[in-house]
Amino acid sequence: MKEFLLTALASGLTVLVAEGIFATVFASGFWAAFAFGLVLGVLNALVRPILMFLTFPINLLTLGLFTFVVNALVLWLAASLIAGVSVAGFWSAFFLALLVSVVSSLVETVID
Repeated sequence: MKEFLLTALASGLTVLVAEGIFATVFASGFWAAFAFGLVLGVLNALVRPILMFLTFPINLLTLGLFTFVVNALVLWLAASLIAGVSVAGFWSAFFLALLVSVVSSLVETVID
């Protein structure tokens, strides 16, 4: 549970930082960004495995690169569920998903 909350916090802080980098990413405040991190974590646990299973043939053909598209779609879905966070456009979601993935990996490496 502690790891999940720290990863959610890191994801939320990443969205707040990305708001300054990307003009198409908006977070209304810390709590909206934290709620986004929580929802993203839940969606990554529940929806992402289903999407990965359904897109396995495409993922196989692209040698795993389609995983980035699935990550962007899950992030876009999380942003659409939280009222205080918005991501305008697929490419913004794509690059934000890359950024969130890198930060989450670093946090998980530090925790372990």
